[in-house]
Amino acid sequence: MSTATTTRTGPNRWFAALLVHAVMTQITSFVLRPSAAYRAIELGLPAQWLGILSASYAVIPLIIALPSGQAVDRLGEKRVLAVGSVLMAASVGLYIGGGRTIPGLIAATSLLGAGQLLCVMAEQAMVANRVPTGWYDSSFGRYTFATAMGQALGPAFIALFGGSQTVPHTAAIFLAATVPTALLVLAVIPLPSGASPGTGRRRPAAADGTDDKARGAYATLLRTRGLPRALLSSCMVLAAVEILTVYLPALGTERGIASGAIGMLLTIRAAAAMVSRFFLGRLSKALGRRLLLSSSLLISALTLALLAVPMPLGGMVGLMIVFGMTLGACQPLTMSWVAEATPAGLRGRAMSLRLTGNRLGQTFLPALAGLLAAGTGAGGVLVAIAVGLAAAGTAARGMGDSALVTTTTVAGTKDDTESAAAAETGDAPETAAVAQAGPSSQTRTPAPRTTSEPRVAPDTDAQDEPDAPGAHSHTPRP
Repeated sequence: MSTATTTRTGPNRWFAALLVHAVMTQITSFVLRPSAAYRAIELGLPAQWLGILSASYAVIPLIIALPSGQAVDRLGEKRVLAVGSVLMAASVGLYIGGGRTIPGLIAATSLLGAGQLLCVMAEQAMVANRVPTGWYDSSFGRYTFATAMGQALGPAFIALFGGSQTVPHTAAIFLAATVPTALLVLAVIPLPSGASPGTGRRRPAAADGTDDKARGAYATLLRTRGLPRALLSSCMVLAAVEILTVYLPALGTERGIASGAIGMLLTIRAAAAMVSRFFLGRLSKALGRRLLLSSSLLISALTLALLAVPMPLGGMVGLMIVFGMTLGACQPLTMSWVAEATPAGLRGRAMSLRLTGNRLGQTFLPALAGLLAAGTGAGGVLVAIAVGLAAAGTAARGMGDSALVTTTTVAGTKDDTESAAAAETGDAPETAAVAQAGPSSQTRTPAPRTTSEPRVAPDTDAQDEPDAPGAHSHTPRP
C-alpha cells in the first residue's frame, strides 16, 4: 500500500468499509440461497434435486478459485472485489428476470456463487495482507463477526416476507435483495487500492506469474504442516452451513413448520456465531486453539444430528444456538492459521486454496446429500453432515497449537517475532502496538526456530513498506 493511499483512506476507515462489504456480501447470499430453494419448491422441484441446485452454487467458483487467488496477488484485492460485487448484483437481476424456470434458477445461483467467491477471497486476502500478524485473531474475529451478522440479517428477509406461510413470497424477496447488492457495490469505493504489504514488491518467486511457479507455490502451501487438516475442517464447516441453509427449509416443509420460523432459526444460528466470534480471542487464550477447534466441531456435529429428530420448535431453537456458537468459532481459527503460515505475496493463493477446498465440499457433498434425501428425507442429510463434522473434529485433535500458529519469522526480525508472540498469547492489538513501537536501540532478540515448522525466507521488501508491521505510523488498527 502506498503512503498516499494510507493517508487518504486511513486504516480504520478502510477496515470499516471492508466490514460493511462483508456484511452486504453475506446478506445477499443468505437471502438469495434459501429463497432460491423455496422458489424451486414452488416450481415443484423434488427434494433430491435441491442438491443439484445447491451444487450449482459451487461449480463455477471451483473452476475459478485458484486463478482468482493469483489475480488477487498480482492485481490487488480491490479490483477482484469490484468484479465479484458486480457479478452478485447481476445474479439478483437474473433471479428476478429468469427465476421462474429451473435453468434460470441454476444460472442465477451459479453467477451468485462466482461473485460471492471473488468477494470473500479478496476480503480475506485484504485482512491477511494489510493487518500485522499479531492482530490476526482479533481482525479475523471481527471480520467473521461481520459475516455472521450478514448471515443473520439475510434470513430475516424470509421471516419478513414469509410470515406464517410455509412457502414465502419469493418474488418480493428477490426484489428486496436489490438493496443490499447496491450497498455492496458502493462499499468497494472507499477500500484501499494499490500494492499492500502482502502483494507489493514481492519476492521474485511469488511475483512470477508462470504456471510452473503457480503450481510450485500451491505445492509449497500444501506441504505446510497441518494445512490438510485445516482445509478439511474449513470444508466441513462451510458444507454444514451450506447444507443447513438449503435443507432446513426442506425439513420445515416436511414437518409443516412455517417459513417464518425457519428464517428465525437460520437467523439464530448466525447470531449465535456472532457471539462466539466476538469472544474468540478470550476463548482461544483460555482453551487453546487445538482444543477449541476440535471440541467445537464435535459439539456442532452432535447438535446437527439432534436437529434431525422431530421435536418442538423450542428444542430446535436451543440446538440452533449451540450449533451456531460452536461452529462459528471454527472458521476464523482456520483463517488465522492459514494467513500466519503463508509468506507475503502468497496469501491470495492461500485463501483461494482454502476456498477451493470449501467449494469442493459445496459441490460434491450437497449432490450426495440430494441422493441421500431421496431415501431418508432432509433429516438424513443433516445426520450425514454431522458425521462429517465429527470426522473433522477428530482430525483436528491431532493438530497441535503450534500447527495452528506457524510463525513466518526468522532470526533477527524482532518486530515480526513480537507480533507472532502476541498472536500466541492472545494479547490485544494495543499490546502488540506497544511492543512494536519500542525504541530502535533495543537489543534484538532472535526469533525462535523449530525444526518441525516450515522455514520461510525473510521478506525484507515487506519490512520496507509503509504499512509493514514494523512501521508504526501507517499500521492498520482495525
